[in-house]
Amino acid sequence: MQTGGSTLTIFGIAGFGEVRAGDDLGALIAAAADLDDRDIVVVTQKIVSKAEGRLVAVDHGDAAARRRVVEGESTRVLRRRGELIIAETAHGFVCANAGVDFSNVPDGQAALLPRDPDRSAQRIRDAIRAGGGPTVGVVVSDTFGRPWRRGLTDVAIGCAGVLAVLDLRGTCDAGGRELQVTEVAIADELAAAAELVMGKDRGIPAAVIRGAPAAWFGDGRAVRDLPRPAADDLFR
Repeated sequence: MQTGGSTLTIFGIAGFGEVRAGDDLGALIAAAADLDDRDIVVVTQKIVSKAEGRLVAVDHGDAAARRRVVEGESTRVLRRRGELIIAETAHGFVCANAGVDFSNVPDGQAALLPRDPDRSAQRIRDAIRAGGGPTVGVVVSDTFGRPWRRGLTDVAIGCAGVLAVLDLRGTCDAGGRELQVTEVAIADELAAAAELVMGKDRGIPAAVIRGAPAAWFGDGRAVRDLPRPAADDLFR
């Protein structure tokens, strides 16, 4: 993948086995992949939630029980259609079923979003370094639908060591015009790119993106800061 004259390399990390509560994801990733400084590791929400014990018991065949779990993770319900609930989470994310996942988990369980995905990303980053590994960026990804467009894509719900947003305001475009409003959702784009090698049915829960420009790294605004305030949101 070419980007701004540089080349990005993306490859999946396999060989995890079943992740369980209490597992050290940073150590698992470091053991499964040959990481370099300034790699970006993208990790799916599912294994983060499993490692953090964010699984709850629920009968998948009981629609009322599934609804109670979703509503328990919601701060605001925006829309209902059949069993589908579009809700806002405590993180400020607006998504289907408040991010509760009933797929790729053991029967009788559901996976909830991590309580603080930015902190989850930081823990993984710190664990990789603590084990003698390189300094990397970490993105925690999840699958979201999108208003007005079909299909799903992965987005960032947490990050550490890599910018959530690359602020280009005040710089110039290719024609020399100053950019006034351009902020690029770098973490979201990294999550979507990584999903291309992880897929939904390959059993690859993490990926490495190599060759990212230095400008993408840093400790600026975290993903928790990205939901638009209500006063700036034209759709509330």
